[in-house]
Amino acid sequence: MTKRLPDFPWDSLADHAAKARTHPGGVVDLSVGTPVDAVPEVIRRALSSVADVPGYPTTHGTRELRAAVVGALARRHGVTGVEPAAVLPTIGSKELVAWLPTLLGLGPGDVVAIPALAYPTYEVGAKLAGASVVRLADGEPPPEGTRLVWLNSPSNPTGRVQGAAALARAVADARAVGATVASDECYLALPWDAQPVSVLREDVSGGVRDGLLAVHSLSKSSSLAGYRAGFVTGDPRLVAALLEVRKHAGMIVPRPVQAAMTAALDDDAHVAEQRERYRRRRAVLLPALRAAGFAVDHSEAGLYLWSTRDEPAWDTVAWLAERGILAAPGTFYGPTGDRHVRIALTATDERVAAAAERLA
Repeated sequence: MTKRLPDFPWDSLADHAAKARTHPGGVVDLSVGTPVDAVPEVIRRALSSVADVPGYPTTHGTRELRAAVVGALARRHGVTGVEPAAVLPTIGSKELVAWLPTLLGLGPGDVVAIPALAYPTYEVGAKLAGASVVRLADGEPPPEGTRLVWLNSPSNPTGRVQGAAALARAVADARAVGATVASDECYLALPWDAQPVSVLREDVSGGVRDGLLAVHSLSKSSSLAGYRAGFVTGDPRLVAALLEVRKHAGMIVPRPVQAAMTAALDDDAHVAEQRERYRRRRAVLLPALRAAGFAVDHSEAGLYLWSTRDEPAWDTVAWLAERGILAAPGTFYGPTGDRHVRIALTATDERVAAAAERLA
């Protein structure tokens, strides 16, 4: 099976990481989107509150968790009418992304459509199922034979936001070839220059959620990457099918994590505080990059600055590493990213300030 998978992209950064670590002030690692801020106390308390529950958790999640998802989607993103039964917790979002084609029964001869620049696990998931992958340019409809279409707004890596009209067109194009739509909405809570929308909103779905799945993560908005906390919701029929397979496969979110998720989804204050931390870091890093001669494209939302010096991406990675800064080359996300790097906002205030100083 491993022969059909690509090499893990970040392994290829080892030499540049070693170079960056030689900087007298230490490395500023902006190559990955891992949270660095403390888990909010309200979430930690909830996690420990059920530490003595010995029984198996439910794959479908507690009623309280599913109700919290419904409430958070309405308050935070204007998504109403979600059925609690159509909410399914996942062990983070990456495992769902990787296994969704398989869970949906895709295999050889089926096509998975992904954005031209895309989170690498979309492609990995298709390959695990034995399906083929096609990369679509903005606005390009999927070909016949496509069974699954991945949408991602705000985008990882580019931070690009697609408005409701553009997403509605993408949904209509997918439905025209009979494909399921999976919308990766992990960065929905981090708007800067544009307001992202969920595929489940009526102005995108047309009021019909058949064939639609929205994938969410609490890693970014609640600093819960270490908890592996996510969920999927949308078409009740599709969610029920995913639940049935996941029950057989033992793909279950631990009970303490379910309690932590419930607390995180019921509390909007910590989300606003975390968003403000990222906004401050962006306000430091963005002008520093531009002053150093970078162009920053898109990046209207999310955790990344899609940046270019108009040179091959690996040359830019090397240039940054000489200054003790580690970034991800755009080639990790697709061939058309070959002149960009992805620079994350996920470093402490002190490290972001150090990066800005080095760029100057």
